[in-house]
Parts: sequence; structure tokens; C-alpha cells
Amino acid sequence: MIKEQPEFSKYERARILGARALQISMDAPLLMKMDEKLLDNLNYDPLKLAETELDSGVLPITINTPMPEKKAERLKELRVEELEKDEPEKKAEDKEEKKEDEEDKVEIIKEQLQQEVADMKSDEELGEEIEEGGVETEVGGSEESSYEE
Repeated sequence: MIKEQPEFSKYERARILGARALQISMDAPLLMKMDEKLLDNLNYDPLKLAETELDSGVLPITINTPMPEKKAERLKELRVEELEKDEPEKKAEDKEEKKEDEEDKVEIIKEQLQQEVADMKSDEELGEEIEEGGVETEVGGSEESSYEE
């Protein structure tokens, strides 16, 4: 069973040829038998020898090319009818969320108002205590103005 030689891109091919030419130039053994005539014709050029090996299919090099994963969900076509069915449901959900948000805002405002009323009562109670107890407090600035007319 003969494997088909894969088609490499020009970048993959250049990388393979460069790597194999480097190996050959560092005295790596040739992977195919070549006559002296062929070697003389190629001028013992490592790049040309690597190209000959690649074209003959004897190089045990594989390329792992990462490809994007295709999922059935992405490729599934949505029909216009399905989209139209989903739209009213989404609108109803949006309305419910808006109502919940408004209710939450109203509750927060009520709590703030109740806190302000509680603070006001405590101020009034303090005022009553001051009047009843005769506690002396200075209202305004404690410094006298030093302007002379």
C-alpha cells in the first residue's frame, strides 16, 4: 500500500528542505541511493540533494497542521421560523427582567427614605434632649469675627 505524498505549502516545503539540507551538510547519511553521475550533476549541493529526497518521498517527515474544529452546532443552519419563535420569548423575558429591576430600585429608594426619616427622628430627639437637659451647644462658628468697623 503506497501512501500518497501530501501537498505541502511553500512554507512547509521550505522548512523541510532547509532542515534536511542542514542535516546533509552535517554529514548525515543520504536516505536514497544516488549514482555518482547524479551527485556530480547536483554538485553535491545539500539543498538540491534534500529536494531530490523530498520529491522521491523517502523523507520520514510529517507535518501537523492545526485545523479549526468544526462543530455540528456551528454548522447548523437556523431557519427564519425558529428565529421568529424565539423572539417573542426573548421579549417576554426582557420585560420580566425590567420589571424586576424596577421593583429592586423602588425597594432601594424606600429603604433610603426610611433611613433618612430615622435619621431625622434621631436629630429631633437630640434637639428635645438639648432643650430638656440644658446641654450647651454652639450653633454656627465658635470664632468671633475680628472685623472692626
